[in-house]
Amino acid sequence: MSTFPVEVLYQDGAILVVNKPSGLATIAEGWAPEAPNLRRILEMTWGRLWVVHRLDKVTSGVIVFARHAEAHRALNRAFEQRAVVKRYHAIVCGRPPWQQITARQPLRAGVGHAKRTAVDRQRGEPALTRFRLREQLAGHALLEAVPETGRTHQIRAHLLALGFPILGDSLYGAPATSLIARPALHAFSLSIPHPLSGEPLVFQASYPSDFMAALQALRRESAV
Repeated sequence: MSTFPVEVLYQDGAILVVNKPSGLATIAEGWAPEAPNLRRILEMTWGRLWVVHRLDKVTSGVIVFARHAEAHRALNRAFEQRAVVKRYHAIVCGRPPWQQITARQPLRAGVGHAKRTAVDRQRGEPALTRFRLREQLAGHALLEAVPETGRTHQIRAHLLALGFPILGDSLYGAPATSLIARPALHAFSLSIPHPLSGEPLVFQASYPSDFMAALQALRRESAV
C-alpha cells in the first residue's frame, strides 16, 4: 500500500514515534479518504494507534502516536498542560535582522477560498510562536520555531506576518523556487513526558533529502 518509507525513531508498549515523510497526511483526509495516510500505513505493522497531534501533509518530522487508550489520555493531558515542546526548523525567504523574536498575532483559520490561516486581531484565536535564528544563508535563513499554541498552520502564518515566508510555501507568500517542491518546514524535535512513567523523553528527526538539498545549495551560494 505504501510508497512512503517511514523511519521509526522509538517504540515501546505505550508509544510509537516516527519521522513522517512530507506528502503524507497524518490521518485520512475527508476529500480523499482512500488515499494513503500515516496512521493507516503504520497500523498495518503496529496495530491500532491513537492520534495525539498532527503534522501538515507537506511537513516532515517527528510525530508520536499512542498505542493504547491510557497512553492517549496521558499524552493529551501533557499537550493541554504544555508539558510538550515541539521544535521545528524552517528555511525562510529573507534574512532576519534579529536573533530571536516572539510572534503573538492572533490567528483565524479557514480564511478565503484558499482556506489559509490569517492574522485577525478581532476574531482570531490567541497564538504564540518563538523564533530563533540558527543560520544566515544567501538571501535566506534557517530558523527554529517553537509554537506554544497549536493553531492550524501557525508557524507558516506567523512567518508570513513577520515578513519571512517559508521557502517553497506559495500558499503563504513565498515566491516560486526550484530549490524545493514543498514548504521547507521540518518538525525537528519533540520533548514529551512518557505517558506511563513520566520520564522526560526527547526525539529528533534528521532532515529529509529535499530539505537538506535546499539547505546545502543555499550554503554553497553563501560561500561564493
